[in-house]
Amino acid sequence: MVTADALHTQHDHATYLRERGAHYLAIVKKNHPALYARVRQLPWRDIALDHYQRTRAHHRMEIRRLKTAAFTHLDYPDAAQALQVVRWRRESGTGKLTIARVYLMTSLKPGEATGEQLAAWIRGHWSIENLLHHVRDRTFREDDSKVRTAHLPRTMASLRNLALGVHRQDGRTNIAAALRHTARDYKRPLTALGLAGRKGSIGFA
Repeated sequence: MVTADALHTQHDHATYLRERGAHYLAIVKKNHPALYARVRQLPWRDIALDHYQRTRAHHRMEIRRLKTAAFTHLDYPDAAQALQVVRWRRESGTGKLTIARVYLMTSLKPGEATGEQLAAWIRGHWSIENLLHHVRDRTFREDDSKVRTAHLPRTMASLRNLALGVHRQDGRTNIAAALRHTARDYKRPLTALGLAGRKGSIGFA
């Protein structure tokens, strides 16, 4: 099972995976307007609930509802089911309520995975989004970068991923605080990379 955000919801990508025996679970957004409209306009109100989950963590309460619908006429390679996930999130401190609807497609046929399994895969994908892409967007402000020439954007993305990986491996959960900490002393990044000892000496193996 390969999960993907809307950027990778492409016919060629789905074909590549299916030809190699892999299944996909792909998010559908408005950057694919026709596909999004067809999935969104399914009679979701009349479709039975497949999975329900309520959690409380990080000073907020969340409710997630998952529905699935068999879909044999969707213009996407081997698409067998459409999914709707509705998320309610209420912040404990402010009481603010946000509701989000997310639509997905999968090559899995009805009965090949339970609602609980589908929900777990989706949450696993969002965990990656929160741990990686969200931090790159918010902390590194990647979307505001003016570096757009040739391979430089990919190089900078790799360096950001390296920084994230090093800090998380070092046990840091607040990446913004970790970046501020290492920025105060040029030896700290080298130490985190194993290139400098406690006294600041640099060595290479």
